[in-house]
Amino acid sequence: MGAVQVLSSGLSGVSGFAYGHQRYRLQRTPYTTWSGQTSVARLGTLGLGSEGLFISSPSSPFGSIRKKRLSKKLISRRLTAKMADQGEKSTSDVTSGYMIYQPILEDGIFRFDCSANDRDTAYPSLSFINSKDRETPIMGHKVPLYRPTFECLFGQQIVKFELPAGTSFYGTGEVGGQLERTGKRIFTWNTDAWGYGPETTSLYQSHPWVLAILPNGEALGVLADTTRRCEIDLRKESRIQFVAPSPYPVITFGPFSSPTAVLISLSHAIGSTFMPPKWSLGYHQCRWSYDSDKRVLEDRFPDPKSLVNDLHHSGFKAIWMLDPGIKDEAGYFVYDSGSKSDVWIQKANGRPFVGEVWPGPCVFPDYTQSKVRSWWAQLVKDFVSNGVDGIWNDMNEPAVFKSVTKTMPESNIHMGDDEFGGSQNHSYYHNVYGMLMARSTFEGMKLANENKRPFVLTRAGFIGSQRFAATWTGDNLSTWEHLHMSISMVLQLENYTAIIT
Repeated sequence: MGAVQVLSSGLSGVSGFAYGHQRYRLQRTPYTTWSGQTSVARLGTLGLGSEGLFISSPSSPFGSIRKKRLSKKLISRRLTAKMADQGEKSTSDVTSGYMIYQPILEDGIFRFDCSANDRDTAYPSLSFINSKDRETPIMGHKVPLYRPTFECLFGQQIVKFELPAGTSFYGTGEVGGQLERTGKRIFTWNTDAWGYGPETTSLYQSHPWVLAILPNGEALGVLADTTRRCEIDLRKESRIQFVAPSPYPVITFGPFSSPTAVLISLSHAIGSTFMPPKWSLGYHQCRWSYDSDKRVLEDRFPDPKSLVNDLHHSGFKAIWMLDPGIKDEAGYFVYDSGSKSDVWIQKANGRPFVGEVWPGPCVFPDYTQSKVRSWWAQLVKDFVSNGVDGIWNDMNEPAVFKSVTKTMPESNIHMGDDEFGGSQNHSYYHNVYGMLMARSTFEGMKLANENKRPFVLTRAGFIGSQRFAATWTGDNLSTWEHLHMSISMVLQLENYTAIIT
């Protein structure tokens, strides 16, 4: 970590700053707002100027400029960076080339990194069943047919795969729109996206995964193994491009003879769908507005156990909803228990973060810690004793009301286990928060009924969530368009082994 080091002379006496091993140059772009306040753009680069902090988009870091507004030294630096874009030699903070690789797990699976140092210092995998499988090379007979190039620019790692002309793309996880993703771009950032449409670029789950079908019928799978916000760009013909904060490894599966062979290989890395109880494969019925006992049952709604018993006698199973937001209210036993055990996500100042959700002001469990997952699992065990058959995790992106971003600040702190990456801010753990909640709920249901298969339904998730929970595709609408969209969406989820949706 360490302090920010301001770099010498340039525009207004400041040319940029250094933080850790990354260097950031001062620049003006069409994406910069010079209002004296922080300007935030998706996947941006932090900069420092005389008028405050700004963030500029790496998708066009050299946008149109007026030279008279910049010093000659800064223009020179801009041109140096532009030369790096064209493959010329540049300064140490702009690097590019072919990624290095090693075979892992089984023949035909390769891990790619920008450098040996990046490989040795990479964060653990939260998508793999066992993170060590990603770190352990094997003796394989195959070599990769398609080797990606990379460019590290202003804190972002850009990875490109150039594939044969005529390649078509699928995957990218939970998205609206057409089944084939060729020509599309999405961003992996779990978002409460009520009433989403076919062009919505971020939904409730994140799956930085692309399934490429080559012209000869073979298939190649590509996983950008990062939990952070990631751009998946398939707009250029036969090219896969990932952009995310550096560094992160990329894993390829194949090419193999068919998409099925790729998905089988992928399942050996990230796992397959949990074995569900038989009853969960039947019809599910739920709707918004069951807001009083008169709409559900004339009697006994205030008595949950009796309600469940009546449903069971009528041949129904009951799936109950649990959200992560815990009412911030002393005297409420869950809040008191969590506060005593120090389980809440913290703000940057070390105090529990409070955000508004359905109960009002709420605190949020930090599922990145094993002690918190055990605490939650014990609560779930007690909850299931009411006769609950399954549990539905909702609002676990996590969603927060009255927030421009619809979630908690990225500066919030998670005190994560070392196996997950240790203590990190929310930008690192955001996309896996829902998966870790689902995992904790799944473990709690196993504690409650050791001889029964758990059933957990989750709205938010990450690639690998299928090991613990089924997916529901969020707040759709009762329209023909959404019915049409749901078909391709469910099939798309199955393109990474999530077969219960």
